[in-house]
Amino acid sequence: MARRIATGIAVIAAGCLTAGSPLAQSGSGGSGSGGSGSAGSAGAVSSPFTRLFGGGDPVANSPVDLQFRLSNGDEAVERQIRNSSLLTESLAEGRITGQDILAAARADYARILGALYDAGLYDAVIDIRLDGVEAAGIAPLDAPAVVRQVIVDVDTGERFRYSRADIAPVAPATELPDDYRRGEVARTSDMKNAARAGVDGWRDAGHAKADVAQTAIVADHESRTVDSRIALAPGPAVTFGQLRATGNSRLRTARLYKMAGFPIGARYDPEEIETVRRRLRRSGVFSAITLDEAETLGPGNTLDVNLTVVEQKPRRVGAGFEISSTDGAMVSGYWMHRNLLGGAERLRVDGRTKDIGSGTSGRDYQFSVRLERPASFRPDLTAYATAQAERLREEDYDQDLGVIGLGVTWLPSERLTGDVKLEYRQSRVTDDTGTTDFTVVALPATVTWDRRDEPTDAKRGYWLTGTVTPFSGLDETGSGLRADAEARAYRSFGADDRFTLAGRARAGSVWGPDIAETPRDYLFYSGGGGSVRGQPYESLGVEVIPGPDGPIKTGGMSIVNLTGELRVQVRERIGIAAFADAGRVWAGSGFGEDSDWHAGAGVGVRYTTPIGPLRFDVAAPVQGDTGSGVQVYLGLGQAF
Repeated sequence: MARRIATGIAVIAAGCLTAGSPLAQSGSGGSGSGGSGSAGSAGAVSSPFTRLFGGGDPVANSPVDLQFRLSNGDEAVERQIRNSSLLTESLAEGRITGQDILAAARADYARILGALYDAGLYDAVIDIRLDGVEAAGIAPLDAPAVVRQVIVDVDTGERFRYSRADIAPVAPATELPDDYRRGEVARTSDMKNAARAGVDGWRDAGHAKADVAQTAIVADHESRTVDSRIALAPGPAVTFGQLRATGNSRLRTARLYKMAGFPIGARYDPEEIETVRRRLRRSGVFSAITLDEAETLGPGNTLDVNLTVVEQKPRRVGAGFEISSTDGAMVSGYWMHRNLLGGAERLRVDGRTKDIGSGTSGRDYQFSVRLERPASFRPDLTAYATAQAERLREEDYDQDLGVIGLGVTWLPSERLTGDVKLEYRQSRVTDDTGTTDFTVVALPATVTWDRRDEPTDAKRGYWLTGTVTPFSGLDETGSGLRADAEARAYRSFGADDRFTLAGRARAGSVWGPDIAETPRDYLFYSGGGGSVRGQPYESLGVEVIPGPDGPIKTGGMSIVNLTGELRVQVRERIGIAAFADAGRVWAGSGFGEDSDWHAGAGVGVRYTTPIGPLRFDVAAPVQGDTGSGVQVYLGLGQAF
């Protein structure tokens, strides 16, 4: 039988540790006929010292019966032991020979010991028996041919708590783990996290070579306490030296440095290195980016950084689709060159065809070209030129539109995006009143704040965007201001975030011109997959313009759209959704004059793919007179 080693004061660790490596490594095993933190009978320890620092469930159909038994009945610790166990892994993978099981069992002493230390259990006894024989006592070459039962018995003992939990010196504003303090359970993970937080605090303060200088950690088995002391070595304050890049072949080196925007001479800040990585990644030119700090400091305590990149293939193509039972199908595609002129210039050509097979309108076409150049003027600015041609054949009007523009996108972070563009727009609209030409020079400015956890299938967070477009009309086109804003929010709850509540609200208005003088593509419509599901596409507008046969239907000067959706993950890849959408369009600016509501509701199915959920929605009208019957939508990605 396993026996517990006599208790006493155990020196756990004392020495220099590097912050980059794990602060704790498991000892040599558990206890077979040994004791607290000792190896089994293959290496029994009869010493009162315990070394702390130094270096799923069993498969139901397995022919080997694997059991875990903990004396304190702690399910969380048992689950952690089971999940980290090589025995569990071996049986799950079908490796069930006697040699396989013996090797896994002998390695599990150390793994189980590590899990126990992380639970504050330093006085445990571990037995692993293969058909009743202690695994630690079986020589590796004497493995049984067959093992039918494996029993892992753990006498956990009592939890240890901190009698002292010190770390010094600590940089200002350092956030240490709340559980690393006197009186709390002495978990190895808390000690590791405290050391890591201490080092990170100094690095954030400009001390790039901060490290753990020494640890002195002692466990007293009689009082069940741990005395923990961690000494930090901040090192000197550091400034950035040079960025040294390798790996680029098609991209010019001078452009690579310009895109990186490395802050030579600035105080060291690890976030600046991440900013460089982010700038290079969003360019789309590279498949791999590695940034390594130099091992030693240069003259004047400067730190060089080595950059290694791997370029992607320069060309890429893609496609998308969406299907509505009433509006028909939409098919889109694009071709892109990531490094057109050797300076990371990106050329993208897009084409789209909508309303294929629609029962309410003709077929629409759109073609656009965009050329952009990152790091124009400064690293976070991308300059671009665009050209777009569009032909719309809607139920109430036809429109031919051409747009050319020059703009700049500001990308200060992963979350915040700003965009300003000067554009010239010319369109020709034909409806029951005849043909009207609209010509405007506009300056749309957009700001987007994205706090979603996952853009294609958000579980929590929010997304905000707003666009303000002052425009000047030429000839008979009016002048004014168009504003449009949208907010999306997500909240998940339940086990593994099984349930998600998602909401969307949009509002917009045009001020200045009369409705008849406003370009048709600046007016607002409601209905369809992007606004109110269950209602036909752009089915809600206003009737204000006099015509030979009565009022002419057109878009409104103001709009509000509201959407609520409940998403439920029923299987690993399958989810369902229930939703309700509503929209209102006003004839006047500032949400004034005549207006109408319409609404729709429905259910859907989501199937998770590597590029986002495949969406299938069925919806029907619940308010308003703009539609009837059932609408079906099929697309890639959540509705919002």
